[in-house]
Amino acid sequence: MKIKGGILVFFALFIVAGMSTVAFPQATPIKPSVVLGEVTSMEPGKIALQTKDGAIDVMLSATTEYKRVPPDNPSFKAAVESSLTDIGSGDKLAVQGILAADKKTFAARAVYIVTKADISQKQVKESERWATRGVSGRVASVDTITNQIKVEVRGLGAATNIVLTPKEGARLLRYAPNSVKFSEAKTSTISEIQAGDMLRALGDRSADGASFSAEEIITGAFRTVAGAVKSIDIAKNEVVISDSQTQKDLTVELGSASLLKKFPEEMAQRMAAVQGGGARPGGPGAGGAVRPEANGAPAGAQPGQGGGGRPGAGASRGIDDMLDRFPTISVSDLKVGEVIAVSSTRTNNLERITAIKLLAGVEPFLRAAQAQAAANGGQRRQGTLSLDIPGLDGFGGP
Repeated sequence: MKIKGGILVFFALFIVAGMSTVAFPQATPIKPSVVLGEVTSMEPGKIALQTKDGAIDVMLSATTEYKRVPPDNPSFKAAVESSLTDIGSGDKLAVQGILAADKKTFAARAVYIVTKADISQKQVKESERWATRGVSGRVASVDTITNQIKVEVRGLGAATNIVLTPKEGARLLRYAPNSVKFSEAKTSTISEIQAGDMLRALGDRSADGASFSAEEIITGAFRTVAGAVKSIDIAKNEVVISDSQTQKDLTVELGSASLLKKFPEEMAQRMAAVQGGGARPGGPGAGGAVRPEANGAPAGAQPGQGGGGRPGAGASRGIDDMLDRFPTISVSDLKVGEVIAVSSTRTNNLERITAIKLLAGVEPFLRAAQAQAAANGGQRRQGTLSLDIPGLDGFGGP
């Protein structure tokens, strides 16, 4: 799981820096405040900081104090003495001081630093932790009486089921509507989890892999849409597609947390053919995973990655590893007329979504879904299209 460490640290530093205001007696009636942001450039006596409200210049003085905060323990007590030389481009800062009347400059009294290198190191550790002790899948059912959740874990081949039980004191979070930010996830309860939700959990698997004791769980309600690109706005980082379900225009917003990948053409064709029963006897699900080997892609499921292997982290990692190896793209790489598929949180807004993942090169899957819908219902009806695109469903992780 790729942890968005910068966002977590950002949020935590707000609290840390806010608490630190008591250490600075006010010499003027102006009340000190806190700004949060990322360093974009530096020059003598000044740091250019990009905040959520825009760019601001942090003005330094001989009395400015510097503290370094570890990302894995963002608390006031954990802060250690630091210096200006520890700050570099890409670092996250929480600055306590006085905002000028023009709101363009900020006189710094104290600067709290979380370095880009420390954040990267934390992300690596978190990724390793979730890869070895994590599980992810789609919620099949929830039993609020027994406090158990049945989760369908998909690999590159067949899916397996695992029964998940929260440990005592387990942390439960849920993504906020129309948000893909882990920092905006809300404290949740098992009663909020519904069949069809996507789930990731950290904990311990049983020896036979059939059950899982979770110490941390995050869930969310997601939707998957696909359609042809109608227009592209690079400046706004948005695309408009014609939703294949509703035939209506849908605006897809691509944020900093959105993952954009392109399915290799040959692999998409082969995997879509397997889903449609065209590559193996016995129809859909009759065989294990296809073994796409072109373009450096993974050569099918390995033991523990679906297809009868032990359910758990390995099954989801098979798909995650596959997706990681796909070419990363940007909005400027998209073309009008090509088919893309997008996952997002489920909201009541039917005209705009924020992408968690966007996959280009998925037209074979859409054709397979349309053919299946036509075979099942004679004519495809609105809302009956079932998209099954490996790597798309679910979230990219906190």
